[in-house]
Amino acid sequence: MISTELATRLRDAGLTWKPTEGDRFHIDAPELAAEVFTVSTLTIEAHHFPTGTVLGFNGTTEWALDSVDIEDTLWLPREDQLRDLLGRTFRSMVRDGESYIVEADLLGQRRTFTATDPADAYGRALLALVELAGE
Repeated sequence: MISTELATRLRDAGLTWKPTEGDRFHIDAPELAAEVFTVSTLTIEAHHFPTGTVLGFNGTTEWALDSVDIEDTLWLPREDQLRDLLGRTFRSMVRDGESYIVEADLLGQRRTFTATDPADAYGRALLALVELAGE
């Protein structure tokens, strides 16, 4: 799973989240920092309103949560989502010992991004792409 630090950097760089079934996220609250939630029709549903997206908690009395604004969450994209977001810039991913290396074509330059977790390697490549798009 992508690290919280990298997910935060992606969000701060401008990566937007449109919640779908199976997405994982944190709630930005110190008492819930260790909890990872999953969007699921049975427990947590995304409700889209003109004013923004709200994640509704269905039958979760133990958390005493009815809903949370998407702005108060941190999306933890999966490896496949990160790869999909890289789109046509993605070239390859290989394992080299304990490391994973993602190669991407960013503005005509081949660049590599290395991490010990494949999701973080994809995430680092996506961060570079999002930062370039924001320039």
